[in-house]
Formats: sequence, C-alpha cells, structure tokens
Amino acid sequence: MAKDCHKQFSVKTQSVFEDSAIPLDKWLTAVWLVVNCKNGISSYEIMRHLGVTQKSAWFMLHRIRLALKDGNWGKLGGGGPVEVDEAYIGGEPKNRHKSKRKLETVTPDYPWASERKLYPKNGRGTDKIAVFGMLDREARKVRAQVIPNVKREALLDAILENVQKGGTVYSDSFPAYKSLPTLEFVHEAVNHVQEYVRGEVHTNGIENFWSLLKRGLKGTYVSVEPFHLDRYIDEQIFRFNNRATKDNPLTDADRFALAVSQIYGKRLTYAELTGKGEETPF
Repeated sequence: MAKDCHKQFSVKTQSVFEDSAIPLDKWLTAVWLVVNCKNGISSYEIMRHLGVTQKSAWFMLHRIRLALKDGNWGKLGGGGPVEVDEAYIGGEPKNRHKSKRKLETVTPDYPWASERKLYPKNGRGTDKIAVFGMLDREARKVRAQVIPNVKREALLDAILENVQKGGTVYSDSFPAYKSLPTLEFVHEAVNHVQEYVRGEVHTNGIENFWSLLKRGLKGTYVSVEPFHLDRYIDEQIFRFNNRATKDNPLTDADRFALAVSQIYGKRLTYAELTGKGEETPF
C-alpha cells in the first residue's frame, strides 16, 4: 500500500495490466505470443493457452495492442524516400448478405450479348474502411492509420503530418498525389497499368505491409469491427517495425522486452474499449 495516498500498489499499477485479476505470468505469456506470432493470435487461442475465458482474452489482447502503440514519432523521409499507398479493409462483396450486395448491371456494347451483374470493386470506390500507410525505406519503418476517405485533403493531411517537407515521396498514379510538389515534396509515381517498378520508384515495400496486415485480419481474426481496426493495425506495425533484418537482427526476446518497456502509463478500461466510456488519463 502506498504511504501517501493509502491505495493499493503493485507492479501492475499505472500499466495496461492495472486492475486485472489475471496473474502477471499469464499477462507476460500473452505479450510474448502477440509480439512473436507473425500473423497475430486470436482470443480463442489465448483462451486455450492461458486457461482464461474468451472475453477476458479478447480484453487482454486489446490492452496489449495499446501498449504496442508507439506515439513518440518524428517525421519520416529524413534520409531516404517514403512510399505511400492506401489499403481497403473489409469483407469480399460476394460474401455479403443478399440484401447488402449492390450488384451493378452492365450492358455490353454488342447487341447480341445479354446484361451482366457484377459485384462492386475491391479497391478504390468501395465502401470498405480506408487505411493510409507510409514506409520510410531508409529507417525501414512503417506508419498506418484509418482515414475517413481517400480524397486529396485526407491523404495530403496525413503526408504533411508524418513526412518531412522536402522529402521524396513515391506513390502510384492516383491523382490525389499529383499536388505533392506544390507542398515542397519531391514526388514520383509509378503507373501500375504499365509497370510496377521503374528504377527506385515503386510501392512494393508498403504493399508488403498490406499483405501481412490482411493475412492476419482475414486468417487469424476473421472479422474486425471498424471501431477497433486502429488497434489491430498498431499490432501489425509493431511486429513489422521490429522484425529481424540483416542490419538489425532482433530476436523474439528483444521484441518481448521492447513491448514490456512500453506498458507503463497506458490504461484501457472495458468501458472505453466497448465505446461506453471516456479514455482514462494518467
């Protein structure tokens, strides 16, 4: 018990573990599994491994994801180019309920051909959740965030907030990026209709991150509510930015130690997680 305030105090206090009846050894095991499973780990797997309920495991995972979020970021692009791209998260249109499928009727140009019904596209122009990502090639670090739409204002605001002015930005040929030179950026684009790589100009690095993110969302978590999507993105960002490379040979133990070092000063209550309460300040 703390002497001054007469409140209970433990190693869990003022951390993501605070006010949890789950033993610390189970918490640390869960942290190890989250940071070292390449495609993530579901709450049902945590339930089976640790002997807790699925609801408790789900809550634990979200609290761990909060710990993995690193908010102390400088701007990208100080030493090399930055790749930017968008991804769209959501189920396949063909798998939706019949009442929610918005089939488009296409009339062919040929008089002898009949009309066809097509499912909506999977990329731009869909009603899926848009996520914007940036990869600093020199630092080999990625950032990503949910954005309200893929209009020019939203994309450029994200770039201005995260990329150093005067830096080089590589993108695809999406028209929203064409005004980057007017904002003091060096911009080059690759048209994916014609080519995917032109010398050093490509977006393959950030698309690799999208592949890993979607593999975890579709294969491990299956269905993610848009309200919680940011936390799943933070989880994948942590693993991607702290992966083992030739220049930075991190081990599983290194990733675990880094994650544990970030648990202090963060707290997530169940009311906040479910959208029924305010965020808890420290």
